[in-house]
Amino acid sequence: MKLKSILTITLLSVVSATYAQEATEAPLQISGSVDTYYKYDFSKVSNIPTSFAPDQNSVSIGMIDLALKKTTGKASFVGELSFGPRGQGGSLVPEGTESFHIQNLYVNYAFTDKFTMTAGFMGTFIGYEVISPAANFNYSTSYLFTNGPFQNAGIKATYAFSPKVSLMVGAFNDAWNNYAASPKFGVSTLGAQLMVAPVEGWTAYINLATGYVSGTEIDLTTAYQVTDKFKLGLNAADWSAGQGLKDTGFTGAALYPQYAFSPAVALGLRGEYFKAKKNGGVAAGPDAGESVVGVTLSGNLKAGGLTFIPEVRLDNGSTAKFLKESGALTKSATQVSLAAVYAF
Repeated sequence: MKLKSILTITLLSVVSATYAQEATEAPLQISGSVDTYYKYDFSKVSNIPTSFAPDQNSVSIGMIDLALKKTTGKASFVGELSFGPRGQGGSLVPEGTESFHIQNLYVNYAFTDKFTMTAGFMGTFIGYEVISPAANFNYSTSYLFTNGPFQNAGIKATYAFSPKVSLMVGAFNDAWNNYAASPKFGVSTLGAQLMVAPVEGWTAYINLATGYVSGTEIDLTTAYQVTDKFKLGLNAADWSAGQGLKDTGFTGAALYPQYAFSPAVALGLRGEYFKAKKNGGVAAGPDAGESVVGVTLSGNLKAGGLTFIPEVRLDNGSTAKFLKESGALTKSATQVSLAAVYAF
């Protein structure tokens, strides 16, 4: 009888301990998006050289994006894969090759409520726009986005002084968007991000990434929910190339006013000024010493997880860089597009 009681108590203790452990383990979270688009450039050629959506007069695909997240106690991980042309933009996958790209693959540990550390391959902390169209208001992307980093591999520490102020510092691989660093330069890029939230609805991020290979980028990203219906965003950045290159890089700024007529209907504008420095060095956009002004008007029409994005975009350069139908050069390019993005 005594033995039965001991066994029963032991069994209950094991069950209770197991239950307590499971109680701190959150279920696996699965999220992502799929997108497709139609774009027409009035010159009848694909003219505006920003990231993604390059196909002219075609119903084309963006990508399917799948993200997994799991938290157990103080530890968590994020793994995110994309399949399709949009997801492969900026990666090492050869153009035209059907494959996948890792968007995020990192682990995180929260030592305290205020202090966390993260290591792996992470979506960049720089800039206003991101790869996933579900997180952007506009479907087309800015020159600032195209010429900035997409991902950074490394390790970072974040400390939240309060809900209104936090600081991240990290060491990252020498070059952007690469899973692994070169043996010569290794983990040689330093990064930092100061977050401030001065008032309710307003958040600002001051970002810095600097290294011999990657160069130095200083970036300001901020958004203010002025009213329940009106939101204003701003992205400004300056990049100077590394490896001893002088007067090489870019500077620019983009303004994002958005107005929600209802939870299902919103209208937004992106106005961007982007200039290549004296010796050029931009990945896509104006030539050395030249600039471009882009104005993009986008609608967001929502039905459940589906968002339709009708869009009109006009880019005007300081010199004739775009193509006419005849093949002659012109200073301006205009395109319209309709995208469908489903987020889950």
